Amino acid sequence: MQTKAILAAVLLAVATFAQTTGGERYIGAGLAMGLAGLGAGLGIGIAGAAAMSALVERPQERTWYLIFLALAEAIAIYGLLISLLLVL
Repeated sequence: MQTKAILAAVLLAVATFAQTTGGERYIGAGLAMGLAGLGAGLGIGIAGAAAMSALVERPQERTWYLIFLALAEAIAIYGLLISLLLVL
């Protein structure tokens, strides 16, 4: 019974905040791009450091290391797409 009340409250809050008329969508777009850039930067930093240390041991696997870095960079591209969808 308590779960239904919580779900109803959450749905009411979502419906209330979904009706943005001012600058809320720009704040959301900025947050989406900023957090996606932060996540991509952390991912590339960690994966890049690991790739450089692994490149010393196995240089023939260079292509796989670049693929891992590209997957981390895709997070920033997804954030850019979401921010564009929020603004337009």
